[in-house]
Amino acid sequence: MSVHGIGMTSQRARTRMLENLKAQGIADPLVLAAMNAIPRHLFLEESIQQRAYDDTPLPIGQGQTISSPYIVARSCELACRGQMLERVLEIGGGCGYQAAVLSRLAKEVLSLERIAKLIGKARQTLRELRINNVVMKNVDGTFGYQAAAPFDAIVVAAAMPYVPEELKQQLKPGGRLVAPVGAGESQRLIMVEADGEGGFKEQELEAVKFVPLLSGVS
Repeated sequence: MSVHGIGMTSQRARTRMLENLKAQGIADPLVLAAMNAIPRHLFLEESIQQRAYDDTPLPIGQGQTISSPYIVARSCELACRGQMLERVLEIGGGCGYQAAVLSRLAKEVLSLERIAKLIGKARQTLRELRINNVVMKNVDGTFGYQAAAPFDAIVVAAAMPYVPEELKQQLKPGGRLVAPVGAGESQRLIMVEADGEGGFKEQELEAVKFVPLLSGVS
């Protein structure tokens, strides 16, 4: 099936995806509009594009996956708190899909991805969609990106063993960090909020399953 052919029916599929997201508790109109606006199928290989709007993670090559629509929407909703943001850091950019969604929710998105082959394809897709407020860097994102800090939000798309203090310190006062923490079957989505007085509030949310965050660049 051609990309054009899928494009003809993708709005119907996206509408079903939005209904599923609402049924799962996603309520932020900004996030729902962003999920509707970004064509998820264009970030996938043609052979699996027909599954693009199913609520499931899918392979993107290099042993990595694109997160399910629910996890992307949930992470974005937690990070954005119902308002447009100035600057967001994404760790684990992958194919660029979540960065594209975040581009509708923030003025600037900095996305870090350690695998160069994924970055090249992601940049190409973002260019084709004329998304100009996302910068993708081929760097190890384990400890964030201090040179561009502070951030209104940090969204991590790979499982960390713990949230490094260096990463928390890159949040603006009131900023939020959303990350999967743990290993194997015991991962939980964690939200950390900077309280504005140098402290952090941490909240453990639902069980999740992500690929592990690895160090180094390839």
